[in-house]
Amino acid sequence: MRIAVTREVSAAIERCELTHLARQPIDLGTARRQHDAYQQALQDLGCSIVCLGAEDDMPDSVFIEDVALVFPELAIITRPGADTRRAETAAVAEALAAYRPIVHIDPPGTVDGGDVLTAGSRVFVGESARTNAAAVSQMRRHLAPHGYTVDPVPVRGCLHLKSAVTALAEGLLLINPHWVPPECFRPFRLLEVDAAEPYGGNALLVGDALMYPTAFPRTRARLDACGLRVVGVDVSELAKAEGAVTCCSLIFDEN
Repeated sequence: MRIAVTREVSAAIERCELTHLARQPIDLGTARRQHDAYQQALQDLGCSIVCLGAEDDMPDSVFIEDVALVFPELAIITRPGADTRRAETAAVAEALAAYRPIVHIDPPGTVDGGDVLTAGSRVFVGESARTNAAAVSQMRRHLAPHGYTVDPVPVRGCLHLKSAVTALAEGLLLINPHWVPPECFRPFRLLEVDAAEPYGGNALLVGDALMYPTAFPRTRARLDACGLRVVGVDVSELAKAEGAVTCCSLIFDEN
């Protein structure tokens, strides 16, 4: 069974952390309806949803990807780069303990899950304002016994690594080459976002399908031209909080 762990949209989402975007009003009702539709799309793609509650003191908690990394062998509970988000980890760790052995990133390490891209046995970690070298070292220690390599990637101009590059299929990545160096991802094949859609590099691979924001039609056309199965979702309100489609779920197969 494929599991998707999600978290409700907090009533305090307007107090979210922002780094690269100007603050805009976020309509809570619309954000929650979009999140409901996002979860329905996951269900339609065969996921069983485990939805956690959110508190008013956790404005960013819908972006559950940032607080955990789930591999077939274990789950790593992160130490988010923003102090305000560290309280989010406890409930997620408790939920994931039903499915995986749990390990933690310890101080002084900080890492957001949005900075971590896993492609087969390769794990790419963004060097961003939220993720540091101490966390990369700890991830190597946790993952090397299971056959993974962990490689840092410089990130510029965006919040997280997966703002700029995500997996589309085995051996194929979607990338904004202005935000991450393409040469870091050899020998993967790379599909570039349309130049008019710099934020279009975030796609969520679910089985053999992609969930992709409706906000980026030009890049969507490139995905279609590759013969990829694409499911469009509207996450425009969550995008105002620097969220994207990978941010809102932890997807893994039940062992």
